[in-house]
Amino acid sequence: MKNRLFILMLSFATIALNAQTTEHLKFKGVPIDGTLEAYTKQMNLNGFTLTSSQNGTALFIGDFAGFKDCKVGVNTLNQKNLVYKIGVKFLDKSTWAGLNGDYQSLKSMLTEKYGKPTKELAKFETSYIPNNDNDPFYVTLHGII
Repeated sequence: MKNRLFILMLSFATIALNAQTTEHLKFKGVPIDGTLEAYTKQMNLNGFTLTSSQNGTALFIGDFAGFKDCKVGVNTLNQKNLVYKIGVKFLDKSTWAGLNGDYQSLKSMLTEKYGKPTKELAKFETSYIPNNDNDPFYVTLHGII
């Protein structure tokens, strides 16, 4: 009887484990996993141009989220050739209005795609807040969604 109960419980556990999916995060439809070389090939197929690759980091240029010529960095884990992190740098803006417009556009697109965040924080690192487009750009804006 104990054996039958154990086998029945093991069967339920196996079914439950198989029902769960372990889909990796994706960037532009490419799963963030595997080797840097394999990821580089997939990025090239998605229209990104490799500009350099060294020490577990590959740099690309391409379009992302409606923004042209973004710089994309792909990093691997230390001691392993497994992709784990993607970073995107958008083109520099010459006005605060342009920078804010891009931020609001990207925020809106992400909210539409993934839903309203449960927690949101957007702040300047210092107490200085620009008043107009003539103010200098020496404040970093962090947006967490």
